[in-house]
Amino acid sequence: MLPRANSYDELRRAFRWDVPARCNIAVDCCDRHAEGGAADRVALIEPEAGGGARRWTFGMLRRQSNRLANVLQAHGVARGDRIGILLGQQVETALSHLAAYKLGAVALPLFGLFGEDALEYRLRDSGARTAVTNAANLPKLLAIRDRLPELRALIVTDGDTGGLPSFHETLERASDAFVPVDTAADDPALLIYTSGTTGPPKGALHGQRIVRGHLPGVEFPHQFFPQPGDLMWTPADWAWAGGLLDILLPALHHGVPVLASRTGKFDPEEAFALMAAHGVRNAFLPPTALKMMRQVPDPRSRHAHALRSIGSGGESLGADLLDWGREAFGLTINEFYGQTECNLVLASCAGLMPSKPGWIGRAVPGHVVAIVDADGNELPADTPGEIAVRRPDPVMFLEYWNNPEATAAKFAGDWLLTGDSGVRDAEGNFRFVGRGDDIITSSGYRIGPGEIEECLMRHPAVAMAAAVGIPDPVRTEIVKAFVVLREGQRPSATLEDEIRAFVRTRLAAHEYPRAIAFVDDLPMTATGKIRRRDLRDAEVAQQQAQQQ
Repeated sequence: MLPRANSYDELRRAFRWDVPARCNIAVDCCDRHAEGGAADRVALIEPEAGGGARRWTFGMLRRQSNRLANVLQAHGVARGDRIGILLGQQVETALSHLAAYKLGAVALPLFGLFGEDALEYRLRDSGARTAVTNAANLPKLLAIRDRLPELRALIVTDGDTGGLPSFHETLERASDAFVPVDTAADDPALLIYTSGTTGPPKGALHGQRIVRGHLPGVEFPHQFFPQPGDLMWTPADWAWAGGLLDILLPALHHGVPVLASRTGKFDPEEAFALMAAHGVRNAFLPPTALKMMRQVPDPRSRHAHALRSIGSGGESLGADLLDWGREAFGLTINEFYGQTECNLVLASCAGLMPSKPGWIGRAVPGHVVAIVDADGNELPADTPGEIAVRRPDPVMFLEYWNNPEATAAKFAGDWLLTGDSGVRDAEGNFRFVGRGDDIITSSGYRIGPGEIEECLMRHPAVAMAAAVGIPDPVRTEIVKAFVVLREGQRPSATLEDEIRAFVRTRLAAHEYPRAIAFVDDLPMTATGKIRRRDLRDAEVAQQQAQQQ
C-alpha cells in the first residue's frame, strides 16, 4: 500500500488505505495469485533433510486448501466455527488457515509447546469444533478431549493417527473445487490468545481485514516491501502474530515466497546458515534471537547472506545491537511495535529517515498513535504516558472473545490503550519505556527496565539480562538484575561489583542494580519476551518466606 516517497512526511500525506468492504484472506493471499499463468509462482519453500527444498506454488495451495475446506465442511464446520491449528512452520499450517478463511470460519492458532492446560483453556474458551495437529502434539489433545465436548473432530497431518482422519489421505479423496464464502471486512477470521503475562489469556478476535491492516506495518520497516527477488523468513512460530501476521500472510498477499523452517529450539548458527543457503532477503528476527546471534563469531565471513531488510520488535534493541547489526549484515535493523490486539503501528525505516537508537520510530502511515494519560487525553511531546492507537483502524481487533468487560476496559474514548508506557518526542518518534506492570518505582523515581537491560548487555561478560523491581522498605523498590553470563565466564562477587559499577557509571545512581543474581536462563513467554513478572513474583515469595 505504501507509495514511493522521498520523506516520511511525504509518505504520510500520500498514503491511502485499501480495504474493500468485502474481502477474504484466502482469496487475497492465495486464490487471486493462482489465476492464469501466475499459478506456478512459488509461495512456500520447505527445506528438506540433507539439503534441497520442496516448493509449493500458489496453484498447489489453492487446490489443497479447497480440498481441506471440503473436508472440514464434511466434518460439520460452518461459518463462524473455530478451527484449532496446532502445527509449526509447515505447509499444512498455511493450508489450514486458508481453508478456514474460505469457509468463513475462525482460525485459532495454537503453539506447539503449549502444555495440556494451556491447550484446554484455549480450546474450551473458544469453543473450537475441530483441530488440525501433528503426531507430536496429538497425545496432548487426546488427553484433554473428554473435557472438550464441543471439539468434534481431530485431523492429523503425519505419523500414526490412531484411527483419526489422516490429513493428506483425506485430502486426496476430496474435491479440489470450492467457492469461498463471501465475507465482509469485519467478519471474524482469526482468534489469537494473548500470552497471558497478567491473568488468564484473552482471545483477540480479528476480522478478514486484518492482513490488509498489517500491510503498511510490514512494508515500512522492510524498506518498501515487496521488491523483486524478496523472500521472507522468521524463526517466530506461525502460531503467533509475529510469525503469522508479520511474515506469512503479508508475504503471500504480495505473492512473495516464504521459507518455512521446522527447527525446534532456536540455534543462532543454524539461523545464519539457513538464511544464507536459501537466499532469504527479508527477515523478522526478535530481539532475543538477535542477542543470541550476536554471540556467533564472525558470521559475515562464514555465511554469505542476501538480506535486504531485517525487522525486529518486542523489546528495545539499543545502540550496541544496532551497531552489531550493521557490522554483521551491512544494514540497519528496523524496529517496530505493536501487540496482538493492534499490531505494527510504530516502526522505523532507515531508508527514509535516520535511525534513533533507543527509539522505536514513528507512526506507520495509516495509523494515529499518541501518548495519553489514564483518561485518554493526548499528552504533549516529551511527557511520559501510555502508548495509544486511535480507532477506527484496520489492524485493530474486533473484540476480546466472550469478554465485553475486558474489551471496554481496553479503550478510553476512541483510544485503544496498549498498557505500555512510552514517550513521544517533538519529531514524532516514540520510545518504549516498559509494560505498566514492569515499571520500577524506587526512591520516587519511575524506572523502565529496558534501559537497564540494554546497559547490562553492553558488559562483555553478559549474554542476557532482565531487570525487575523488588520490594524494599526504604526505597519502595530496588532494581535487581538477573544475568546470564557468556560462555567461559564464572559468577563471583568481584564480577557483581564490576557490573554494578558498569551500570551506575553509564546510567544513573538510582538505576543501577543493587542486587544481582546469576542464572542459567531467563523465563520467556512463547513469543520470546522476558517474563519479568515471574522473576518479580519469585522474589516477593522468597522475601515473604524469610519473614515468616
